Amino acid sequence: MSLNKVILIGNVGRDPEVKYFDNGNTIANLTIATNERSYTLQNGTVIPERTEWHNIVVRKDQAQFVEKYVKKGSSVYVEGKIRTRDYEKDGIKRYVTEIYADRIEFYGTGRKPENANETSNATVASNNPVPTAEPAPFNEAAANSTDDLPF
Repeated sequence: MSLNKVILIGNVGRDPEVKYFDNGNTIANLTIATNERSYTLQNGTVIPERTEWHNIVVRKDQAQFVEKYVKKGSSVYVEGKIRTRDYEKDGIKRYVTEIYADRIEFYGTGRKPENANETSNATVASNNPVPTAEPAPFNEAAANSTDDLPF
């Protein structure tokens, strides 16, 4: 068994580029930056902050959402698959690694849609949205109760 799943939380580096095709397909391309904070080892060595840039490909209805609401600086949550493709330029074979997004939504207190009524909780329309409610606090008395056991 294998699994190809990527989860990223980062900031959009530039406004998305959206392409419409004759067959009705829509694709949006954007880049997001993720950061690892700097830290100091016990021996005093300082490890600097590290920024990674990720190429994100968004398709279909989500691409239209990205075009309408996602802008440079937006904080986004992305779930998808990692894919590497190659192409040739000037006789040199080149490779590019991209994240094909299955889900993209706003994250944290970053930029929200200008018209929040058009999207629920600033979330991309998805087949299985993430619940936004807080989990119920742990109740030890209820956990130890045998009245609600299914057997």
